[in-house]
Amino acid sequence: MADGPRLSVNVNKVATLRNSRGGALPSVVDAVRVCVNAGARGITVHPRADQRHITPFDVTAINRFLAPHRREIEFNIEGDPRSDLIEMVREMRPHQCTLVPVRPGEITSQAGWPPDTPAKELGALVADLQQRGIRVSMFIDPEPAAVKWAASLGAQRIELYTEPFAHAFKESEAAADESFRGYVEAANLAHALGLGINAGHDLDLDNLVLFRTLPHLDEVSIGHALISHALYVGLDRAVRDYLAACAV
Repeated sequence: MADGPRLSVNVNKVATLRNSRGGALPSVVDAVRVCVNAGARGITVHPRADQRHITPFDVTAINRFLAPHRREIEFNIEGDPRSDLIEMVREMRPHQCTLVPVRPGEITSQAGWPPDTPAKELGALVADLQQRGIRVSMFIDPEPAAVKWAASLGAQRIELYTEPFAHAFKESEAAADESFRGYVEAANLAHALGLGINAGHDLDLDNLVLFRTLPHLDEVSIGHALISHALYVGLDRAVRDYLAACAV
């Protein structure tokens, strides 16, 4: 098998479990250690303003743990471009910052950036982060207008929002194929415009069999499904299962 997309494990849910009880268990850093030792090539966190899972302390601790592995393991901090998160990104200098729109009261991300979002302020932020050596990815829906909008900002990558594909995959093979064609169109356009391609949201061991074949796919970010699988088989095995599912 040839290498497929890079797997970045989102460890938010580990922090959610810890915060539900208080204290330090389970340790997010210990979870990151298991993921790295199992072969994951990336770690993702999404520190939300309400700190309901990942906290600034977690981000600092993970960044410190990953520092010796910086050449092999990418650190991705994602979130909305609020001031405290951007200052955290500037301080931590992860490999990648994924800018994600956030709707008030949402439990998880519900859509990508609308392509009519004003570009001036976001474009300046993209340039600022890139000047600090941080790759910037924009979280978007698989629409040509959104791809062109991300390119106009000067972003280096997009992350395609894959929940619609996941729902279509559960519906039927025909629905999955139809949805996937839209992602292929978006990926080919992004590649033609010089953008790298990430993807994430509700990808799992079943639908990855199709989605891993997306042209030019660089990275998948997976959290909820992987951590849920780990409840039954353990985190080390779960990471290895997802690495196998990503291989083309």
